[in-house]
Amino acid sequence: MKIEVMDTTLRDGEQTTGVSFNEGEKLAMARLLLEEIKVDRIEVASARVSEGEFAAVKGITEWARKNNCLEKIEVLGFVDGDISLNWIKDAGGKVINLLTKGSKKHVQGQLRKTPEQHMEDVAKVVSIAEDMGITVNVYLEDWSNGMLTSPEYVFYVVGELKKMNVKRIMLPDTLGVLNPDQSFAFCSDMVDRFPDTHFDFHAHNDYDMAVANVFSALKTGISGIHTTVNGLGERAGNAPLASVIGILNDHLNLQNSLDESKITTISKVVEQFSGLRIPENQPITGYNVFTQCSGVHADGDSKDNLYFNNLMPERFGRNRRYALGKTSGKANIKKNLEELGIELSPEHMKKVTQKVIELGDKKKIVTIEDLPFIIADVLKSSSVKDAIKIRNYNLSLAHDLRPLASISMEINGKRYDETAVGDGQYDAFMRALWRIYKKLDKVHPILVDYWVSIPPGGKTDALVETMITWDYKGVEIKSRGLSADQTEAAIEATVKVLNVIEEGSLTRQADWKEKLEK
Repeated sequence: MKIEVMDTTLRDGEQTTGVSFNEGEKLAMARLLLEEIKVDRIEVASARVSEGEFAAVKGITEWARKNNCLEKIEVLGFVDGDISLNWIKDAGGKVINLLTKGSKKHVQGQLRKTPEQHMEDVAKVVSIAEDMGITVNVYLEDWSNGMLTSPEYVFYVVGELKKMNVKRIMLPDTLGVLNPDQSFAFCSDMVDRFPDTHFDFHAHNDYDMAVANVFSALKTGISGIHTTVNGLGERAGNAPLASVIGILNDHLNLQNSLDESKITTISKVVEQFSGLRIPENQPITGYNVFTQCSGVHADGDSKDNLYFNNLMPERFGRNRRYALGKTSGKANIKKNLEELGIELSPEHMKKVTQKVIELGDKKKIVTIEDLPFIIADVLKSSSVKDAIKIRNYNLSLAHDLRPLASISMEINGKRYDETAVGDGQYDAFMRALWRIYKKLDKVHPILVDYWVSIPPGGKTDALVETMITWDYKGVEIKSRGLSADQTEAAIEATVKVLNVIEEGSLTRQADWKEKLEK
């Protein structure tokens, strides 16, 4: 049986505190989800929210109509006669996810109605939708509590819905109260009592059991699962799309349409649009989840891939890394040096290992790009020449004027001066720098991400750490700067990466990567 995956990042995910997507962002994510990830359906909005939401839905439905996938676009609507239906129709939609009450407590406490009255109201909406040519799926809001406290009500509601023209019945753990045993038992009840019904399961993560609950629900024969990218959603969020891909393909071997190789792309896009960073230890999409820290692990991988599992990073468009720190051994460092094309004698390897461990003890971050500098420092060698130097610079910031940067630098002993304006002091500095590179016809790295860490406590003289991610000829690299001034820290990180590139170790790394890909 093929499992349908409905992603609700654009609706439930946007209910994450502080997250709001604009019209263009919603369309971009909708296209990625349907065209690249190949989810079966997406829920893009709630009806009647705002004019901006209406415009966003209209933009998505216009694109979907041109690409013959309008039936995959769904909008949450309410039991309000024809009001939500008209909103959806005017926005170009063809599918309503009708929000009904899935527990007796909700129908009596919130609506002040009997179950029979509520079902009469639902039947009217379904009838109007049929006349308008709109497909109806039904959410049983608070279904999990309904099964815990009033299962006879739930069975009555589903029985009544079965008499109506409803395509799917969706079972949400609205408040995230279920555990895996309850999810299995309650979903089994639904599937056994109504065997010809398409049920979706919608998990929330309040007890950190959303993915486990999805796993249990899928074992019962549930037809569909709801997800969000990066686990966005109300309160603790929903089941993350990446994790659901993992259990579908590796643990349950259930047929699905998802392209797991594109999950990293959509995760980074949603990270950027939402403003919420992916936790570094987030399964599959976190920066560190394919990074081995222990030297014992690196040694085992070198000998026989002893610490690999089925979650191979290449499946998700990523690469395995070996961290450098106080738990590193020679194997970790050797793995990183291989990427850089650097070989060391056993004696020199021992000295470099000791230095890396020493830095790790001081809680300093050590990256692969730091290694040539550590080698130069420890061995007093010319492994990395200080070929690029910033002689001096002047950064100007004035009210109602664009920031200005004037720089003087040396490249292989020759002086170059340049001036530029920018949208910020660092931007102005970079524009001046790249002007010099352009004159020299030199290729420069592309800035991918810029992260600033400011220690808590409110001290204005505290050191600021700036971590910049770059792309140089297809190789993702990071450089770090540390200073009391954020812009100076960024400049330090920039000069550091330019010297590594000038020395040539990253070129070897790019060549190495290219050979692997071939």
